[in-house]
Amino acid sequence: MNDSYGVIGKPTRRVDARGKVLGQTSFADDLSMPGMLHCKLLRSPKPHARILSIDTTRAREAEGVQLVLTGREMPISFGVLPVSQDEHALCPEVARFVGDPVAAVVARTEEQAADALQLIEVGYGELPVIRTPLEALRPTEHPIHDYGVRGNIHKLVSLRFGDTAAAFEEADHLFEDLFFYEGNTHLPLEQHATLAALEPDGKLIVHSSTQTPHYLHKALARVLEISPGRIRVVATPNGGGFGGKTDPFNHEIVVAKAALLTGRPVKICLTRLEVFYCHRGRHPVLLSLKTGVKSDGTLTGMELKTLLDGGAYGSYGVASTFYTGALQTVTYTLPRYFFRGARTFTNKPPCGPKRGHGTPQPRFGQEVQLDKIACKLAIDPADLRLQQLVEAGDLTANWLEVPSIGLRQCIEKVVDGSGWRDRRGKLPEGRGLGLACSSYLSGAGLPIYWNRMPHSGVQLLLDRGGGVTAFCGATEVGQGSDHVLAACVAEVLGLQPDDIRLVTGDTGLAPVDLGSYSSRVTLMMGNAAIEAATKARDLLAEAVAAKLESSVAGILFSGGRVLDRDKPETSMPFAAAVVAAESKFGTIGTVGSYTPPRAPGRYKGAGVGPSPTYSYSAAIVEVEADSLTGEFRVVKVWIAHDIGQCINPTLVRGQVEGGVYMGLGEALMEEQTFRAPPRRLSNALLHKAPSFLEYKSLTPLEMPDVEVYLVEEPDSRGPFGAKEVGQGPLLPIMPAVANALFDAIGVRIDALPITPDKICKALDRKARGAEPRFGPDRFPEIDWPDPLEIPPPWEGGDGRALGQAPSRPKTTGGNRS
Repeated sequence: MNDSYGVIGKPTRRVDARGKVLGQTSFADDLSMPGMLHCKLLRSPKPHARILSIDTTRAREAEGVQLVLTGREMPISFGVLPVSQDEHALCPEVARFVGDPVAAVVARTEEQAADALQLIEVGYGELPVIRTPLEALRPTEHPIHDYGVRGNIHKLVSLRFGDTAAAFEEADHLFEDLFFYEGNTHLPLEQHATLAALEPDGKLIVHSSTQTPHYLHKALARVLEISPGRIRVVATPNGGGFGGKTDPFNHEIVVAKAALLTGRPVKICLTRLEVFYCHRGRHPVLLSLKTGVKSDGTLTGMELKTLLDGGAYGSYGVASTFYTGALQTVTYTLPRYFFRGARTFTNKPPCGPKRGHGTPQPRFGQEVQLDKIACKLAIDPADLRLQQLVEAGDLTANWLEVPSIGLRQCIEKVVDGSGWRDRRGKLPEGRGLGLACSSYLSGAGLPIYWNRMPHSGVQLLLDRGGGVTAFCGATEVGQGSDHVLAACVAEVLGLQPDDIRLVTGDTGLAPVDLGSYSSRVTLMMGNAAIEAATKARDLLAEAVAAKLESSVAGILFSGGRVLDRDKPETSMPFAAAVVAAESKFGTIGTVGSYTPPRAPGRYKGAGVGPSPTYSYSAAIVEVEADSLTGEFRVVKVWIAHDIGQCINPTLVRGQVEGGVYMGLGEALMEEQTFRAPPRRLSNALLHKAPSFLEYKSLTPLEMPDVEVYLVEEPDSRGPFGAKEVGQGPLLPIMPAVANALFDAIGVRIDALPITPDKICKALDRKARGAEPRFGPDRFPEIDWPDPLEIPPPWEGGDGRALGQAPSRPKTTGGNRS
């Protein structure tokens, strides 16, 4: 079965598991061989169990079956983070959640593969099941993994920036609140799908619905034990990702292995049920927030504790833990700050990055607490925020640099547009307005694998007919990155975006881009594209200047022509300019790359949070609520986003409205929750709503009118001044809804999603004279490590922890990117 499916008229090749060519057969020998094969995965019905035996005999003999794989064939672990290489393509010894893949069948048809799965017999030895973070905090003899901090605690973070105890002593008021943010999933319309095959020269090519082809490439090379140079990953245009396709996945590696072993193309398309169990979505997070405030509303300090339910594997979880506390300081001036975070393993599908990655949960808590502070101190919530905004050029308490901030203008836009000052608190009973703000990265400042190489590269090829081809590893996932690439190149060369041919998301043809995550692509790819295009323009300008007997400085590119600024009637077509440059310099090809500036923080943990720059958003939501039934609806949303500079206003507005849509879903209804059948029947943890029919998300009927304001103040670090827009606009929506509900009916819902039953419980408490609130009532005791003490900039700090030696230059050693 190792004969590869050949091309008519050419011999086919035999390859071993590592892709090495063993020999050739004629195509005539393969005339009876069908083409593409199909793969299905057998998934564990147990949430936590040892795999005692797997009998695949009957499956191997089933009709159409070409190959059966188990964990023995792929023993090497993988993971997206170097510190969490804890997954296997197929579980070799232990299944850790319902849905963990334990075997694979490859057959001529998808139906044959599915039928053969039923013939595989697996013997399981059940292990204790960890259902919640509270259970995960307890000592255990059977941890889900053996590499965590202790037991089922995956990660503990403890960072203190200044003396928060003293900050609370200086405060006139202390506000202590608990919040809970339920987990939810990405819900892309397109399921995960992968096609792996061997190219005519025996190299492996993998087409996959992925946001991170570069990191998938690394995982394939690691697990399959073949040279990265013999692998090519092509990221197909995604039908939505939202972070759910940023991990390398089991199914991608399995079909690649199957293609190597069979020599045939092998395809897998996950069912919607499987996508729900793959997950990698929003972490459920319990938050404890303590803030000191002066009587005039000035913040003196904050302590934040977070407890994350990470599910069964590491995924991006270490970064997620840091992100639940990293960005609290870049919106409002916070002199002293103490953050502690804990991520636990549980026997549920692994959580990871969803739009906003780790930051919506603490942003919800912070913005709702600010509303409580404003109400207590009788200060307008808009004014409370306006009086203590971070300023451009500031270094925050945790050593994050803020190059630009347009949040003041954002707040003013939505306040004016909504009639906030005339309407808040004055609407009829049951109607209310709520305000919230947010900030987000324009790309992570450090790569997943730390090194000094660029984060994004762009290569241009100019042909004699005037064609321009741009090559870049960036992945189009529906956010419009292909247009941004074309627009940046076209702007520099005086062309139209349609004039630029694009080759993107291909690790075999294009320079590395680290992937579509952390809202990084516009800024990083855009800057690389401008650098490459500028080099090409300079070559053309020099050649044209010589031909037109003009100065290089006077050469302009516009409307597909190259002209002399002082003699505009003297010009030539762009294609002629390329010919002139090629005649002078040879083939015209240029490259550009981008590496973010080094962040000032030097302490352990400082790698999460830095960004070349940050975007800002402000939103006001109007709701209408029924205090009898608890039902409510969002009437209208006003949202302003600090975009820096729009490259494509239509795409920008689409991203803002998409963020509002997703934010409303998380605020009102979305939740990835699990149920446990009666113990006498099963110890499984089953998804409560693993389908589009059952999982509640916003429909057009619930989507309100949205008024979008774009604040354009170009940031010098962005391409033509642009900043991110893909994730930031989601963040203020959830707290704005909660704050609007309080304005409407006077109850606080401190647990998302906000549902009628929670509202009724809060209304009942209000009627009984108790605190009109629904939310968590305790944060568990956690044995935190001693905090790293990092003095803020204004207390003489240098970005290092106390007692930390000056850092030495890192040695990268090999291809670590």
